[in-house]
This record gives sequence, structure tokens and C-alpha cells, in this order.
Amino acid sequence: MNEPVAIPESEPVPEAAEAERETAPARKEDSFLVFLLKLVVLVTLFRSFVFSPFNIPSESMLPRLVNGDYLLAAKWPYGYSRHSLPFSLPILPETRVLAAPPERGDVVIFKQPPLKELDYIKRVIGLPGDLVQMVDGQLYLNGVPVPKQRIADFEIPISPNTQCYSLQFIARNNAGTDVCRYPRYRETLPGGRYYEVLDLGPRQMDNTEPVMVPEGHLFLMGDNRDNSEDSRFPAEPGRGIGLVPMDNLVGRATVVMWSTDGSVEWFKPWTWFSAARWGRLGGTF
Repeated sequence: MNEPVAIPESEPVPEAAEAERETAPARKEDSFLVFLLKLVVLVTLFRSFVFSPFNIPSESMLPRLVNGDYLLAAKWPYGYSRHSLPFSLPILPETRVLAAPPERGDVVIFKQPPLKELDYIKRVIGLPGDLVQMVDGQLYLNGVPVPKQRIADFEIPISPNTQCYSLQFIARNNAGTDVCRYPRYRETLPGGRYYEVLDLGPRQMDNTEPVMVPEGHLFLMGDNRDNSEDSRFPAEPGRGIGLVPMDNLVGRATVVMWSTDGSVEWFKPWTWFSAARWGRLGGTF
């Protein structure tokens, strides 16, 4: 009887094996590029339509926001326009879709008219139809003074990110730290919403003509009233913002996620922690 003969498995052809080894890295590289592309798209969508980070480079919103704060802004509350996208890419229309108006007291991020290139942050004071005026540093809405109550002075330590406006505001706190000490007030808008502002004394824009906010626009102000070129000033590149179109809105401030006093030295890792303003993290609006 004939014994069954085992048929040996065929050996791979050397040329085919070499070709397989050459194409394998290419497939891995393609997969990595696809992953990176998906990641970029995901991050872009998240920043455009959900949350986006912004940093505060000035003190126009003291005492709520200080130079060196980093915050997250919600992108959905007021709808979306091309300004919701990075670099205001002309993919969405200029006018907002799913539009919703802000409320008085909201802290909003917007594109500065007329160039619409820079992001600014201010507080909503006047809505369409409101009459807004300043009289001797007192805010009036529709002919009625907004309640303004003096509260404890605002103090912030002097640092690379914070310098006092003049010698009269330099002080030393109980811990022996040099600080800037500013007069602070609480304003309460119609409906009961309140926030804190600084008033450093008589200034040029403490008295303004009454302004009626037109349809589709907002009257915005900085909380640091004497150091904010806001809707009290005409819209000029790099200066005042005038009355801001609602279509320029980018988002609503929600939470402070990081803050630094500017003293970080990257080659001294311990300063990464000592420069942090830990007490400001997590502050909401």
C-alpha cells in the first residue's frame, strides 16, 4: 500500500516577500497620516462649535479677568457664523445661523469691527432698543441709573503681567506683598444680575451722550471702566469698538482654566508652578 505523501507548503517567493516588506511601512505611514487628519478635523470642529480657548492680554476686564488668564468660551449660545471658525474661514455665512441674543451681563468674545481680525472680550451692557449713557461715572440704562455700590478695594499682586496705573494705587497688603489697590464697585443690572467694576476717578469718558442701541447691535463695556476703549468710543482699528454687530459674536466666556502672573522661566521648571495663580482656576461667569 502506498503511504500518503505529505505535500510541503510552498516556500514564499523571495521577490514577493521583499515586495511585502517594502509596502508594509507605507501602509503604516498612511494610517498615521489618516489618524492625524482625523485628529485635526476633530479638534477644529470642537473649537469651532463647542469650546475654544482664549487668553487675556490686557486689563480692560479687571477685576473679573486679569492679564495672564486663559479661559474657555462656549461657541453655541449665540449661534454660528464664519467668525466661529478659525481665522474666520468663509465656509459659514457672515450672518449667524441658529442665532440667539445674549443677555445683559454676559461676558462675550467677538470680532472687533470694522476689520474683524482680532478677538476682543467685553461685557454686554445694552441690547437693541436700550438707551445707554454715562453721567459722572454713573451708568444709565433707559434713563435709570444702574445701582452702583462701593465694596472692598480690589488688590492684585504686582508682577510681570501686572503693573499699577500710577503711584497712588501702589500699596502693600498684610502679607507684605506689593499690590495694586483699586476702588471697586458692584453694579446691578435690571433683573438682578450683578458684577464688579473698577472706577479710578474722573476720566474723559465718565460723561457720554445717550446712545440708542440699534437692531442687531450691542453696547459693550469693559469692567475696568477707566481703562477700556469700548462702545463709548467710535470703532477704529486697534482702538474703540463702537456698537458691535451681533453677527460678530464668537462665544460666551464660561470658565478660567489657567492663569499666570508672567514670571515663568522655561528653563526653571519650578517657576511653572510658582507663576500660577491657583486661586483663579475654575472661576465661572
